[in-house]
This record gives sequence, structure tokens and C-alpha cells, in this order.
Amino acid sequence: MNSTSQEKYLKLALTAFGVIFLFIYPLGLIWPAGWTWHGGEGAYYLQMICGIYFVLGVFLIAAAKDPSQNRSLIAFTIWSSLTHALIMAVQAVTDGHEVGHLIGDIPALLLVAAVLWFLSPRKEAETVTV
Repeated sequence: MNSTSQEKYLKLALTAFGVIFLFIYPLGLIWPAGWTWHGGEGAYYLQMICGIYFVLGVFLIAAAKDPSQNRSLIAFTIWSSLTHALIMAVQAVTDGHEVGHLIGDIPALLLVAAVLWFLSPRKEAETVTV
């Protein structure tokens, strides 16, 4: 894949994931077993996590305008998604009430991390002038 098409797909992925992050709360209402923890109880937790993802979604959409200038945000999204998914996976496996997350938000976060990692801009080689 050449760098022009890679950047085009990265812009599309950043925008798409950003929009999806804006709608985490409705996803939790539509399919609580895959997106909401504690059987839908703990509305404060849901509101808090949705607020964080809403803000991240806004910033991902903004980053789509110039991904190479937003490498740290993209890296944060990759690493925080991996960390979040791994912690949730352990919790889902050890708590039988949370198994639905293994086919809900856990694979979704792993997909976000994988796609952004694959498409993320590499640091350009520095040129040496003599």
C-alpha cells in the first residue's frame, strides 16, 4: 500500500472510529450484554466511560485532518484500546456475568488498535544535511 492510500484509509478509520466512539452510550442501551458492565447497573460508570470515549471520538475526528501531526493521539488510542481490551478480557473470563463482552466491546477495541496500528504513520526518516 502506498503512503497516499494509507493516509486516505487512516483518515477514514480515524473518522469512523471517532464517530463510533461518539455513540458508545446508545450502543450500551441497545446491547447491554456486549457494551455495558454490571448488567446495566452503575449508570455513573457508564456515563463516565462514555464521556471519555465521546471526547476521544471528537479528537480522533479532528486528527483525521492531519494524521501525521497527531501520531501521539493515534498511539494513545492504540495502546489505551489494547490495555482496556486486555483488562476487560480478564474480567469477562473470570466473571461469568460479563462473558458477552468477549463478543462485544473487547473485539471492537482490539479492532480499533489493530487497524490504527496498521495504518498509522511511521516517523519520517530524518535527512542529514552536510
